[in-house]
Amino acid sequence: MGVLSNKIERENLKPGDHIYSWRHAYIYAHHGIYVGEGNVIHFTRGPDGQDIGIGFVLDRIIVSSAPGYKSYSSMDIPCSSCGDQSKLNGVVTSCIDCFLSGGNLYLFEYGVTSAFFFAQVRGGTCTLAPSDPPEDVIHRAKYLLQNGFGSYDVFKNNCEDFAIYCKTGLIVFSSIGMGGSGQASSIRAAANAVIAYSLRYVTPSFSGLPVVGLGMYCAARYYSDIGVRRDVLKVAVEILVEIFKRG
Repeated sequence: MGVLSNKIERENLKPGDHIYSWRHAYIYAHHGIYVGEGNVIHFTRGPDGQDIGIGFVLDRIIVSSAPGYKSYSSMDIPCSSCGDQSKLNGVVTSCIDCFLSGGNLYLFEYGVTSAFFFAQVRGGTCTLAPSDPPEDVIHRAKYLLQNGFGSYDVFKNNCEDFAIYCKTGLIVFSSIGMGGSGQASSIRAAANAVIAYSLRYVTPSFSGLPVVGLGMYCAARYYSDIGVRRDVLKVAVEILVEIFKRG
């Protein structure tokens, strides 16, 4: 484990670990909680996406990354353990092979230093927030497997938000903010940075704008991290499920 790669071997996994695997040439990562005996509990989106802007594009990526199939040559064969999960919505359990869908295995890191956080170029790989004990993490994941984690939203309530909640018990309560997902905040931060960089070509005299763009990207990632933002509460999983049921 380190700054250059969060890759981990399967034999080093421990129950309660937050794991992820990159999809579609590192465009998007799928996250879940390893609960032992080769099984992962994770939050997935079914085939019905929301047709709005970048949310629609990411939904299509997420849907095409759905678990439940193992590839053999040119054929897609349903997993003998998991069956066909490609049309399921919500919190599901899969074997680790189906969760990875042919990708590599990575470990999400908790309680990292600010220096380590900024050294990670991509969001969705670590957080400054500390993790709770494994038994609490597994309890939350299994409870949500039975009771759900609300409605999937690519920006506010996605697979990374699910895994982070299981690990920390922290949930974002904001009508205007995004969820705790690092990769979602990175997308917004990157968009702002691109706008700032583009202004350089409109106003060449502003030679420092690329630096400003990079600073905006880093700051947005940092202040969106669930370990530092102020619109979060620690909520027991039983209470959280009741909140989701009330809408």
